Amino acid sequence: MAYDRYLAICNPLRYFSIMNIKTQHFLVLWSWVSGFMAMVILTTSMCRLQFCGFNTIDHLFCDLAPLLQLSSTDTYFVEMQSLALTIAFSLVPFMLILSSYVSIIFSLVRISSRTGRQKSFSTCSSHLASVCTYFGTIFIIYLAPSEKTSAKLNKNLSLLYTIGTPLLNPIIYSLRNQEIKSCIKTYFTPKA
Repeated sequence: MAYDRYLAICNPLRYFSIMNIKTQHFLVLWSWVSGFMAMVILTTSMCRLQFCGFNTIDHLFCDLAPLLQLSSTDTYFVEMQSLALTIAFSLVPFMLILSSYVSIIFSLVRISSRTGRQKSFSTCSSHLASVCTYFGTIFIIYLAPSEKTSAKLNKNLSLLYTIGTPLLNPIIYSLRNQEIKSCIKTYFTPKA
């Protein structure tokens, strides 16, 4: 989505020649295959761990940190592998998204009309808010050392990125709609 916005704002004349059906299929396929491969690698490593004794996971779902706490073997390799996968498949895409938005902001500054700048910025701000909410919680959970984050905080942050972000997305994206804006204004405006 960030690449699409980047092309639409920074290279509008070349948009349709670059963002063709082949490019769209490649981007979708790449995101699905890379996510699947990352999880296969991590799951294969997790299968080599041994578990014995208490086997109740104190979490909302079977997440990595609570599962590693149940293991009776050394989890250092899996933790390092998880860190590398998080950097490769979360930090790198986030940096690419941020760099595309930096280019977009520089392009927006050069737009002469104020309404054009506002319209372009409002289109991008919704996506940027959603991306920052999602990636921010993922970085806190998966890049922070597991010993330093509490189980309760981990649960709350996991809830935010699994339920909160998808729940907030329609609200974030609908705030650009004029009908929604007028409805919110009438709802919060005091009646005489």
